[in-house]
Amino acid sequence: MNEKLFNVDYLKHLCAKFQLRPSKEYGQNYLINPEVIDMMIAVSGVNKKDTVVEVGPGFGILTLDLADKVKKLLSFEIEIKLKPYWEEIATRLAQSKEDNFEIIWGNVLRTDPKVFPKTYKVVANLPYQITSPVLKLFLEDLSNKPKEMTLMVQKEVAERICAKPRDMSVLAISVQYFGEAEIVGEVKRNNFWPAPQVDSAVIKVKVNQLRPDKAYNQKFFQMVKIGFAQKRKLLIKNLLPFIGKQNKAKFLEELQKMGFSATVRAQELSIPDWEKILKISTLP
Repeated sequence: MNEKLFNVDYLKHLCAKFQLRPSKEYGQNYLINPEVIDMMIAVSGVNKKDTVVEVGPGFGILTLDLADKVKKLLSFEIEIKLKPYWEEIATRLAQSKEDNFEIIWGNVLRTDPKVFPKTYKVVANLPYQITSPVLKLFLEDLSNKPKEMTLMVQKEVAERICAKPRDMSVLAISVQYFGEAEIVGEVKRNNFWPAPQVDSAVIKVKVNQLRPDKAYNQKFFQMVKIGFAQKRKLLIKNLLPFIGKQNKAKFLEELQKMGFSATVRAQELSIPDWEKILKISTLP
């Protein structure tokens, strides 16, 4: 671990050197507490058998520790100004006994899927503004999904992702449909420079590999998004265009059999509930 990377004065020096300006608006904040990195790596459970993908390494406070502990590390970086910084580090690592680190330049969201390993885990301190697109990439878009993801995100977003029925959202369903999500640690805002306006949290997602049917998945999420179209509306009113007016009575009858009243709202349902509703919606 390079202790200098947790020193605010040194970070200011690096930002000046590479013409970077941290942005609170875009979630560009640098960790200044090494204990947070230790916690993230510990809860990720990565070891020398693992290939790991990281998004947004920045100056590498997480990257360099990960490289020491895993079989192979692929880090995606979009900030081209940092290329000289990482070229120097990559050269140094290549001269060491273990050359297991590769940095891939460009937007991870627009990367050729062939770049991603067959089997891997994701560990990343995500810039706030790309949290949802990154989750969608690894959970929905890629055919070779990661085994697990350990991610630092905004605390509020973490709580929404890990919500339970009665407080569900499209985001919660989008993640929990593809895996088991839990909050494994909280990170106060004073652990960053510059300090963001919100606290963060570390979540771990154990990915369910048994969601390969794209046609079914698309129909499932089409239904969920319609169901959440207006949260204050009753579920039946939101879903009526999806199920068809002619099926309304049958739908309400089946909904009652599931244990719900006609006044149920979208946020009250679990993922198994939504899957039952999808079956109901296709009844003749």
